[in-house]
Amino acid sequence: MKKVEAIIRKSKFSAVKKALHKVGVNFFSYWDVTGLGNEKIGHVYRGVSYSTSDIQRRYLSIVVNDEFLDVTVQAIIEAGKTGEVGDGKIFVSNIEEVYRIRTGEKGGNTLN
Repeated sequence: MKKVEAIIRKSKFSAVKKALHKVGVNFFSYWDVTGLGNEKIGHVYRGVSYSTSDIQRRYLSIVVNDEFLDVTVQAIIEAGKTGEVGDGKIFVSNIEEVYRIRTGEKGGNTLN
């Protein structure tokens, strides 16, 4: 099993969610996050322009069976890409075990 963590633009969340559902990823968690990155966002306040490095993004956490890893990552990339700096990052890590709280069963079948 793999854990896929993605940091994406908030404006792309709806498209990414639809793409994930389309490939069969029907459960994941997400949070609104603020981070620092290479993208500089310009703001104008009362005619004065300034930039900040605080960037608003959405953080997704998805656990999938190994055979769903490639389609999950591809769905996020295709739906979340604008081609501009600041599109985000995807991190993949191993999951040793997963348990279903309701039944106590463990293993990859608990993700279904």
